[in-house]
Amino acid sequence: MIQPQTHLNVADNSGARELMCIRIIGTSNRRYANIGDVIVAVIKEAVPNMPLERSEVIRAVIVRTCKELKRDNGMIIRYDDNAAVIVDQEGNPKGTRIFGAIVPGIETVKFY
Repeated sequence: MIQPQTHLNVADNSGARELMCIRIIGTSNRRYANIGDVIVAVIKEAVPNMPLERSEVIRAVIVRTCKELKRDNGMIIRYDDNAAVIVDQEGNPKGTRIFGAIVPGIETVKFY
């Protein structure tokens, strides 16, 4: 469960290293975001000489959470960290690679 002020790792090679969630995209008063949800975040730490800079506001899709995700078939999925992939306004990822494990099926979902 990701809520505002939560720090997340970046799971792609877009140039950012750490994000902080500032808003969850969806309904107006949504409190938590889970895997596959789009958030608005600010870059807290970035790699030098890359297109993305510190304190830039971006959109990201959550790909890993520490809070377990329960599937309909009884499987429980839990990760060691909170991580997100940076996307543009059309929902396409800004980076070319995604690092670490992601939930199967999330790569086919279109994020708006």
